[in-house]
Amino acid sequence: MDNAIYAALTRQSGLMREMRTVANNIANANTTGFRREGVVFSEYMVSLNRGGETLAMANARGRMIDLRPGGLTQTGGTLDLALEGDGFFMVQTPQGNRLTRAGAFALSPNGEIVDMAGNQLLDDGAAPIAIPDGTKNIGIGSDGTVSADDQPVGRVGLFATPDPSLLQHEAGTLFDPGPNPQPLEDARVRQGFIEESNVDPVLEISRMIEVQRAYELGQSFLENEDQRIRNVIVSLTR
Repeated sequence: MDNAIYAALTRQSGLMREMRTVANNIANANTTGFRREGVVFSEYMVSLNRGGETLAMANARGRMIDLRPGGLTQTGGTLDLALEGDGFFMVQTPQGNRLTRAGAFALSPNGEIVDMAGNQLLDDGAAPIAIPDGTKNIGIGSDGTVSADDQPVGRVGLFATPDPSLLQHEAGTLFDPGPNPQPLEDARVRQGFIEESNVDPVLEISRMIEVQRAYELGQSFLENEDQRIRNVIVSLTR
């Protein structure tokens, strides 16, 4: 296969991945606590022979997570929580502890605070937070302290990773924190609020159009290059 086709195919593969990422961002524009993603393109050189000739190839395996906060919406829900500043809530999932900014929580039948998927919200010691039976009023202070009828029963854990590049985005709004997530002291909890997605649909649609046009140009190049090779073969075999 011609080297130009190899280079174009790697670029097309990266553009397809970016298109899927942009489409996922748009689909989650109204998902509570969602963080938009981007694809990072880089260039690497492939050696063609011992003479030192190289071929530049595109690499789109890197992902960028936009950690900018989304807007806050007041709901008045007792267990709707939002964060001001950096950091994440931590929930316990079957796959291990995960970080999230989605703060729509509820009480389980066992009195534990859980997210919409039933994952337990963890305190600053990475243990589940339970509300005693018969509690009438649940209060959550700006520092995360949870009170049941004015009696403290725990504190919502707020965490961050030492290196944000170690965050691995999983399905929905969950992130694998990587090794040793660190407790935060300066983030503020807002009870009765939820954080919106930080996706700007207009910008994402604009980016989708750009990626689509770039992909179409690449496809046109591949078709022309294929036709050129066919013409060369026909000419040589006459």
